[in-house]
Amino acid sequence: MSAGESPDSGFGAVEIKAFVPAKDFALSKRFYEELGFEIPWSDDTLAYMRLGDTAFFLQNFYVAGHASNFMMHLIVQDVEGWWARLQQAGIAARYGVRAVPPQDQPWRQRDFVLGDPSGVLWRIAQNIA
Repeated sequence: MSAGESPDSGFGAVEIKAFVPAKDFALSKRFYEELGFEIPWSDDTLAYMRLGDTAFFLQNFYVAGHASNFMMHLIVQDVEGWWARLQQAGIAARYGVRAVPPQDQPWRQRDFVLGDPSGVLWRIAQNIA
């Protein structure tokens, strides 16, 4: 590769997806469906989770140290609307997960923190000026 040449030159990277661990695969699928994700495809080991133009793979795999250090970051258009819907549905209480209300962050995003049933930490954020 010559100086200034992108490693992607000529190959056209299109998308990147994370493989998110699940301690209880069925419970995690229900949790994400309640958040608004759909499951276009699933088998016993993997589920394709999609929300609009974003997606990830939920895997039937769990190692506590891995899950508790795994973080996802979802950018949305209306973080307050997301938070209100989460509160109305009682998702955090029903799944016994941690939820921290929205706050402005120094990296110019307003976000809230939500844990999933396996301990994966989500930051659901909206860009702010």
